[in-house]
Amino acid sequence: MSKLTPSKQDYLEAILDLSVQGAPVRSIDVANALGFSRASVSRAIGLLRADGFLLQQPYGGITLTDLGRREAIKVRRRHDLLKYYLIHILLVPEEIAEEDACRMEHGISPEAFEKLRRSIERQGEEVK
Repeated sequence: MSKLTPSKQDYLEAILDLSVQGAPVRSIDVANALGFSRASVSRAIGLLRADGFLLQQPYGGITLTDLGRREAIKVRRRHDLLKYYLIHILLVPEEIAEEDACRMEHGISPEAFEKLRRSIERQGEEVK
């Protein structure tokens, strides 16, 4: 299995987000969500499938494996917590917080993330 790069994390997060809508996730849906070409998405889907993060039947929907779902949820939690912190603690406008959280979610260490999470909880804040 190759390293889970920020780009691969973004794909997993997008697939997770699209899957909660209930309809089968298609490559074109991922391309539209991320603003990438269909060719780029097709290549990334192949790499993620080879690494065991997702399944896709020929010309079928994309589904996350248990491993893929766990990794996607980790990324989504980091994103949501960082965005919450930026908006509700630092008072950053939502549009900027969304973009910054996307960048920060890939670089924050597990230790710093855990301390940030605990800090927010100590303040009595509930992250949604």
